[in-house]
Amino acid sequence: MSGQLKEVRERIGSVKSTQQITKAMKMVSAAKLKRATDAIVQMRPYSEKLSVILGNILGASASDEMEMKLADQRGDEKVLVVVFTSDRGLCGAFNTNIIKKAKALIAEQYANSDVTVMAMGKKAAQAFAKTDYKLIDKHAPLITDFDFESVSKVAQKVMTAFEEKQYDKVELVYSQFRNPAVQFFISEQFLPVMPAEAPEDEKSATSVDFIFEPDRTSIVKTLVPKILKTQFFKAMLDTNASQHGARMTAMDNATENAEELLKDLKISYNRARQAAITTELTEIVSGAAALEGS
Repeated sequence: MSGQLKEVRERIGSVKSTQQITKAMKMVSAAKLKRATDAIVQMRPYSEKLSVILGNILGASASDEMEMKLADQRGDEKVLVVVFTSDRGLCGAFNTNIIKKAKALIAEQYANSDVTVMAMGKKAAQAFAKTDYKLIDKHAPLITDFDFESVSKVAQKVMTAFEEKQYDKVELVYSQFRNPAVQFFISEQFLPVMPAEAPEDEKSATSVDFIFEPDRTSIVKTLVPKILKTQFFKAMLDTNASQHGARMTAMDNATENAEELLKDLKISYNRARQAAITTELTEIVSGAAALEGS
């Protein structure tokens, strides 16, 4: 019986140690989540407005070399899929869901295409290294420690590869942050850039004639790459905030599960202790009765 009590005590100690770790990780993720949430909340309206501006620029009547390169519709023979995940685990099914989304996108839309995967995050690199897809540029450190300059270099590399016709289409797969418990796993076309579509009630109206200052060629060559880099950076910010939210939620659930397990173990320990005490009392009473009888 003493061996059983010792085993339960050791399990209780182990669960308590694990609970302390999950509590600490939850607090760390909560602190990081606040900064990540502030960043994406401030960036999202700016990025969405830039996307509208980009569509309007490319939807205007004039054309130039830069526009034609980034908006050139060439089909989907060669496709680059950029997958954003975290570098670390312990965030529930977060990474698994993103990887599933990427694989589903490839299977449903690009089953007959030459697909290349760019891993933005260690978990994506590990997952797609086990597949037959070509894996390039494992940018694992970026998700953990990144800024606009470092992300812009990757976005520029993707745009240059598209302009050089290494890829016909570029898709981004990432997690869109809503709140710590909710993330939407989405895919969106990064390149070629699609012109903005007019609303249904305005499609029959006369098209808008934009006045560009300075000239349209200068605006396209300068503004379009910056807007695309901003969109790429937004995907990073969304994924970063999502991973901290998912990890905080997972650690909170783990802490609650540890508390429930501790309750069950304490009940088991008390029952075993009660049984041990009862056994000892029975032995004492039996011994005393035997002495009286002799």
